[in-house]
Amino acid sequence: MISFALRMLRHRKAGFAGAFVALLCAAALVTACGMLLETGLRGGVAPERYAGAPVIVAGDQYVRQTKESGKEKAKLLSERRWIPASLARDLARVPGVTKVVTEVSFPYAGFTAHGWESAALTPFTLAEGRAPEAADEVVVDARHAGRTIPGHRVVGVTAQALPGQDTIFFTTGEARRLAGRDGLVTAIGVWPGVEVAVEVAVKGAMVYTGDERGAVEFPEAENSRVRLISLGGALGGTSLLVAILVVVGTFALSMQQRRRELALLRAVGALPGQVRRLVGGEALLIGAVAGALGSGAGIALGFWLRSRFVDLGAMPANLRLVVSPFPSIVAVVTTLVVAWVAARVSARRTTRIRPVEALGETALPAAGIPPVRLVAGLLALAGGVVLTIVLAGLNTEAASSPVTMLTALVWTIAVALLGPLVARAVTALPLRAPGVAGYLARKSLRAGTGRLASVIVPLTLMTAMTCTILFVQTTMGHAAQDELGAGVRADHVLGPGASAAAARQVPGVRAVTEVLRTSVRIDLEKYAVQAVTPGGLDRTMDLDVVAGSLDGLGDTSAAISRTAADRLDAGLGDRVGLVLGDGTPAEVRVVAIYARGLGFGDLTLSRGLVAGHVDDPRGTVLVSGGDREALRRASGGAVLDGAGAAEVDSPNAAVTYVAMGLIIAFCAIAVVNTLAMSTLARSRELALLRVVGTTRRQAARMLRAETLTATVVAVALGTAISLVTLAAFSAGMTGSALPYVPSGAYLAVVAAVAALALAATAVPGRFALSCRPADTLAARE
Repeated sequence: MISFALRMLRHRKAGFAGAFVALLCAAALVTACGMLLETGLRGGVAPERYAGAPVIVAGDQYVRQTKESGKEKAKLLSERRWIPASLARDLARVPGVTKVVTEVSFPYAGFTAHGWESAALTPFTLAEGRAPEAADEVVVDARHAGRTIPGHRVVGVTAQALPGQDTIFFTTGEARRLAGRDGLVTAIGVWPGVEVAVEVAVKGAMVYTGDERGAVEFPEAENSRVRLISLGGALGGTSLLVAILVVVGTFALSMQQRRRELALLRAVGALPGQVRRLVGGEALLIGAVAGALGSGAGIALGFWLRSRFVDLGAMPANLRLVVSPFPSIVAVVTTLVVAWVAARVSARRTTRIRPVEALGETALPAAGIPPVRLVAGLLALAGGVVLTIVLAGLNTEAASSPVTMLTALVWTIAVALLGPLVARAVTALPLRAPGVAGYLARKSLRAGTGRLASVIVPLTLMTAMTCTILFVQTTMGHAAQDELGAGVRADHVLGPGASAAAARQVPGVRAVTEVLRTSVRIDLEKYAVQAVTPGGLDRTMDLDVVAGSLDGLGDTSAAISRTAADRLDAGLGDRVGLVLGDGTPAEVRVVAIYARGLGFGDLTLSRGLVAGHVDDPRGTVLVSGGDREALRRASGGAVLDGAGAAEVDSPNAAVTYVAMGLIIAFCAIAVVNTLAMSTLARSRELALLRVVGTTRRQAARMLRAETLTATVVAVALGTAISLVTLAAFSAGMTGSALPYVPSGAYLAVVAAVAALALAATAVPGRFALSCRPADTLAARE
């Protein structure tokens, strides 16, 4: 049967092209997602700043907790953990250590600043000038030779410049003063390696060698790796489910078009097992070629995704993309399995029934829907209901994001399984387009409900996925922005670097609030934090306090959002243990509970508690009263008027759009694929219409009317699926079941789906109608 399958492929190239395209795209998606996931798991960053030191001793960048089971769990810190400077003396006394170099690292005027003591870590050498000796003297890297630094004299220029950092050096004493971490350093370079001695020297310090030094130097790279694991896993899982749905639909349409051929094979003596082997062999041959070519395309797609993530700032340029055979192997195996299962399932009924029944169904398709498919569809409906209820109860983005995509997919699977019933209900409506084309379209749709169902599914999938992906982000962003707009009472917002002390001296200023954004860990779970100066907070910010008061906010207390309070089961007066961004433990007492957690963070802490534990203590400054120009001159920072200046920062939105855009593109390809297959398979039908007197224009209008009917139904179903999903998501995340759907964006989605469907019908339709009817009929016979 395999040799027979090869001959069938040669003679039915057009019929198998759709399945090939679907499988190729599926393999490319799986490969690209696998590369992202593997990079998150095994990717490394080569050191730049620490390249000259064989061993780096630095803080443990994870917060760790031992569970009751005895298993230790670890989560990445959001800020850099510093270590005692005194550890350098202990290391210097270890036998075999020839040199020990300490360093501090902190942001300064757009540079990454250090003390000149740590120049040897790279190593940096002077190309001109001398090392800094006074507090107002600095050395800049080669990239900034000739640049002036306000308030400082440039006394030297290094011969080197790091690819990913703009470097400036102060004297050792001045650097430590500016860093503001008395008795602490960022890292210690050691020559040569002394792993055991270092580990026992101080709790919290760890030894880093090789590419591990890069992970310490670039903490954001570790954050990116964690995000890639989450993104690669979620995107890969969603892509795989979408691919299965698309491939099964494509094979189902292909088998529907070959029903007469398979029935004839049964009629001339082919056994059911032989037909199944034939169909499976064809699928394996197509899957093998499509998987191999698709995995190669997926590697290129993986590099493109990486470049986009680097451009968006979601991934550092020096985080290398891991390229190994494993994603390609998984993609090929997955493609083969999906193709084989899809083909066998699609041909199941034809191979199970008697040959006479199979031949009868080619002329008059079965009126009902198979019981197994009906039960599966009802189970999918039940699954959609359950997932929707679960989604409405999730109030964290990490938990709700994958469930949101899964919910939309399960609803779409239900539509796919129950598609014939939907198509039958649509064709039963007493509606039709005007004219001869409308009459023909109605008759054609009623006679071909199976074909209509096959076309509706990819259009529904594209509408549902596109709307869900787009409007999840707009719903969250709009809700957070609404809370900010209602909660910021300040007249002006000063950008990072502005002097709050200078702003307080400006005439007419009534209140000034400094705001830092960071995160903390509570039982290893991450919570967003805003740290504020409590004085005059009620004049610059309204958190919508529902219990307690902000008057008691201080270094040992906290205000907590209502959502976070529910997650922690915490109330007024309760004490909450937390770990600050750099791993420092703290305990605070809850003095207030507020409603506007989306706009202002899960917790509100005192800036005095947090400022010494973040990498960059600069933040925004909210000012009530005062003159704009006077504030700008006094504070030295940009001044924005009105509450709207305090916008919500959502860097993950663009990354989500890029990643999930691949799935939307795959859905679009599925739409084109399905419609092209469906239209080309009707060349005999169109030729017969031409023979009995239908004009080419009338036939083209008939095809457009059918496509518009399918599009209207699919858009309605896809919109319903996305609205149900978005309502559940919004209820859990924002407390309101009304998602934010911009009308312009929604209309653009509908227009894109309609335009794609019409184009995918018009092009193959024009090709089918361009041939002489007699030639087409002769060729088909």
